[in-house]
Amino acid sequence: MTIPVNILSQSVSPVAYFSMEIGLNSTMPTYSGGLGVLAGDTLKAAADMGQPMIAISLLNRKGYFRQHLDLDGNQTESPVVWNPSDYLQPMDKYISVQIEGRTVKIKAWRHEIQGLGGFTIPVYFLDTSLPENSPWDQTLTDYLYGGDSRYRLCQEIILGIGGIAVLRAMGYQTLQAYHMNEGHSALLILSLFEEQMNKLHICNINQECVKDIRELCVFTTHTPVAAAIDKFPFDMVRHVLGDEHTANLVSAGCFQDNMLNMTFLGLCFSHYINGVSMRHEEISQGMFPNYPINSITNGVHAGTWTSPAMSAVFDKHIPEWRRDNLYLRYTVSIPVEEIQDAHALAKRELISEVVKRRGITLDKNILTLGFARRATGYKRADLLFSDINRLKQIASNVGPLQIIYAGKAHPQDGSGKEIIRSVFRAAKELRDIIRVVYLEEYDMELARLLCSGVDIWLNTPKKPEEASGTSGMKAALNGVPSLSILDGWWVEGHVEGVTGWSIGENWEKASNSEIEIASLYNKLEFVVMPLFYSRPSSFAWVMRNSIAFNGSFYNSQRMLSQYIKNAYFSNGNRDNRGQS
Repeated sequence: MTIPVNILSQSVSPVAYFSMEIGLNSTMPTYSGGLGVLAGDTLKAAADMGQPMIAISLLNRKGYFRQHLDLDGNQTESPVVWNPSDYLQPMDKYISVQIEGRTVKIKAWRHEIQGLGGFTIPVYFLDTSLPENSPWDQTLTDYLYGGDSRYRLCQEIILGIGGIAVLRAMGYQTLQAYHMNEGHSALLILSLFEEQMNKLHICNINQECVKDIRELCVFTTHTPVAAAIDKFPFDMVRHVLGDEHTANLVSAGCFQDNMLNMTFLGLCFSHYINGVSMRHEEISQGMFPNYPINSITNGVHAGTWTSPAMSAVFDKHIPEWRRDNLYLRYTVSIPVEEIQDAHALAKRELISEVVKRRGITLDKNILTLGFARRATGYKRADLLFSDINRLKQIASNVGPLQIIYAGKAHPQDGSGKEIIRSVFRAAKELRDIIRVVYLEEYDMELARLLCSGVDIWLNTPKKPEEASGTSGMKAALNGVPSLSILDGWWVEGHVEGVTGWSIGENWEKASNSEIEIASLYNKLEFVVMPLFYSRPSSFAWVMRNSIAFNGSFYNSQRMLSQYIKNAYFSNGNRDNRGQS
């Protein structure tokens, strides 16, 4: 089925979308997790909708990393080996940036995302692995989130300043907006300031410059934790960026407490600022009280994340669902038996993958929980194992249980690595009663299999540290209900017993582990497992509701439509500005 391109594509300038990582498929290691996959889903939606956009990211020649787990769950890492020329078209125009007084040349690689109606979105991946550069400069686009603060600042110069230079070299002079997906690309603001200074023939940034740049910039923050924000000390910035660039940042008031705070930079010079869920808007407003922060809850690309079996059901009953994801609301009319049959096919596909990866055969008739997130402290992957004896009793008294885990810990995150080991320890202790499998090398393809093939999506973040989360949205598209802490998007998507189940009963208070652990076990023992084993049609009713209510809304079409209306093309929001 084809669709007409959006009329916007015929009449307006494109939006430039900047993101440190962009995940488009599993074979291109240009992402680490949720932020990059969200960026890719946003651009896929733009291609489907005919919304003109150009995306800028880094190439990541050695990827994030390959994960290796031994029998005790100890994680080690190795570089990813891939050939960009297998997937991307090299551009013949080179640009350069100044880093520590050196000229660093940048090559751009182009990838095109084609939408349902043939509309294309170009994505430019920036690469410094050129013989003209010093050996160290050649590594600056090797690793995603690698190295120290100096390495990270150099990468952010390449992304922000280099990204603007690439756009200009490719002929993109006039753009509707510059959308910063997190603060990593915020130095693009410096380039825009300097372009405006040259245009106005002035030596210092004035309020006219600030007004003009704010009109162009949109900033999305994804973190509810101040410690996760990129900050660079003044002396490092001056050494890496140079005196002239640093002086321009000073004249624009970009330093706070002698630090260049990249989130502050995005907040200060954007006309539209948003968090990524209703709850995250509230938390962000508390963190940054001087800036009016809106929210646009994240969404996922339905065509990418819906399993082939479930897609076939939608094609049969709701043929327009790919063109307009809101039609998934009509899933309420699909017989639950067809939802069950499609899920059974997806579950068998997942079980086959587990055999392939681990040589372990799971039972298609056993309730299967899925937990696949980045392994880090606040996500609490091991919360389920807080009371091993209680978990054994539940499995013995109510019905069998099996659990599939996946997720990487950042190489420098010791606590995240310990969480993986704790899951392995629990798996050994439970092996005679509950089968627990941890799959290494979590990527987009494995995510698709997990989100469609498990029976329940488990999510246990520490409130209020989950900005949004998108894995549960992918599960919902496949009729997989969530059993989740009330944080992030689940505050909005949760209807108890209708779209899934909550762990704990209140989203407004910070986490209380004792209450949440008790709630998790009680929901499993007295609600979820009895429904699955004793009332399968009622369980399938919840599955269907998760598609109709959550799949139809928490998708990237709805999300991008909100960005178009509220951020990119809304004059009414031009007064919604941060303060310098």
